[in-house]
Amino acid sequence: MVEGCNDGSSIPTVTPYEEALDALSSLITKRSRADKSNKGDRFDLLFDYLKRNHASEILELEEAITEMKIIHVAGTKGKGSTCTFTESILRNCGFHTGLFTSPHLIDVRERFRLDGVDICEEKFLAYFWWCYDRLKEKATEDIPMPTYFRFLALLAFKIFAAEQVDVAILEVGLGGKFDATNVVQKPIVCGISSLGYDHMEILGNTLSQIAGEKAGIYKDGIPAYTVPQPDEAMNVLVEKASKLNVPLKVAEPLDAKLLNGLKLSLEGEHQYLNAGLAIALSSTWLQRTGHHEFTYLKQDSPLPEQFIKGLTTASLQGRAQKVPDQYIDAESYGDLVFYLDGAHSPESMEMCARWFSLAIKEDTQKKAFNYPPQNNSGSTIELAQGNPNDRYGKSSMQILLFNCMSVRDPQLLLPCLMKTCASHGVYFKKALFVPNTSVYNKVGSHALPTDSEVDLSWQLTLQRVWENLIQSDKGGEAKYADAVCEEGKEDTKMSGSACENSAVFPSLPLAIKWVRESVLQNRSVRYQVLVTGSLHLVGDVLRLVKM
Repeated sequence: MVEGCNDGSSIPTVTPYEEALDALSSLITKRSRADKSNKGDRFDLLFDYLKRNHASEILELEEAITEMKIIHVAGTKGKGSTCTFTESILRNCGFHTGLFTSPHLIDVRERFRLDGVDICEEKFLAYFWWCYDRLKEKATEDIPMPTYFRFLALLAFKIFAAEQVDVAILEVGLGGKFDATNVVQKPIVCGISSLGYDHMEILGNTLSQIAGEKAGIYKDGIPAYTVPQPDEAMNVLVEKASKLNVPLKVAEPLDAKLLNGLKLSLEGEHQYLNAGLAIALSSTWLQRTGHHEFTYLKQDSPLPEQFIKGLTTASLQGRAQKVPDQYIDAESYGDLVFYLDGAHSPESMEMCARWFSLAIKEDTQKKAFNYPPQNNSGSTIELAQGNPNDRYGKSSMQILLFNCMSVRDPQLLLPCLMKTCASHGVYFKKALFVPNTSVYNKVGSHALPTDSEVDLSWQLTLQRVWENLIQSDKGGEAKYADAVCEEGKEDTKMSGSACENSAVFPSLPLAIKWVRESVLQNRSVRYQVLVTGSLHLVGDVLRLVKM
């Protein structure tokens, strides 16, 4: 939006929504999510924000949260999918639902869903300023403004209270014990999805320590469910449950036969594990809130129709999602497809690689994508059945588009990805390493860094790891990778460093441009691009390819 000046020129103006995002950005006080002060730094402040008494009357949400019928879910992998399935099940049972998840991929409003839909801009702004202004007005040295995620959690409570939802499903942001969502004292039921190694700089270096942090959402006497876990993690979950008199049960993966021939709307074998947990959480919530007509607690009995509909229609961006590029013209539709999955731990990377390998093989055995697509928002674009060689007689080429946070170990992530794909006969022609378009200290896309401001040292590190893996796989010396990259540095003007098997780009748009130009130059090849390593990267790609 622009506004005219006296001299005839125009200057950009900030929209009301961008103004709110700027205010939200001011609450980001840490350089990264991995800042160690995330581990319980003044956690007690959250209760001060909520209290309603003569000394401190700020948000007055304490009573509203106590009355909410909450489902609280922690975990390393699958907690977002579990929450999404749970919300969809209960919505299809006829309940007014509220869902709080993180992170957002394109727009911060994705974190707050009412009846399965992102909160509208008008409501978001009203509730945002209601919370922000009161907190700002009451802020003192002892009770300062809440930090970014804590504010978002408080905002979620305000939204769900004001909208009078029947059920609020809360996904833990980080850990559990000291997460902002853990101000909830009496949820209806708690869930812990699959545990693994992630955020170890905050949660601990062993599965026992990580499980202990996640089990921090347990509440005295409140039932809890988990999924089959490694013994090291399960032992801690059981011990913590015993101390708090928590009835802990293990939810079995969903038997696909119970879906009556339909498929889960979220792709990947691991989703049957998340669906099983969602069924247990939904059933327990229904039972404990007196809605026995929908209850399902036995694997050998039929799933209620509402459960099936919920599991087969749930929608979650950035997890095992296929998106044909909108840039490609009608004649070449389907020649460039992005396979997006925000995996960022060794375990989820293996699942991602398995899903990608199976998905591209399935797609290769089908004709071109239906055009135009009937449903761009879903996790899967339907394909028309056909022969292994489509009507264009095109071959397929796999490209990797990757980035991850610097606190994660690419020596664990990339080998897991490469080996799992190779075990399915899938090999990447080229790996592209890019910085995220979004920046941690800014919400929204109206103030992004230029290419010249971006430090590519981390992306160059990722590239070296990849090239070393390639050379080692070929039986060569790992150190050879540096020489290969050095020789290829001038191969392309768009690339920060071009190697035989990889390239570093100073920005995501340049990497996308390179891929699109490659498609146009190679009409006999269908490009299949796996985007993974970071949910933020996945969101950035979605923003670009859906424009």
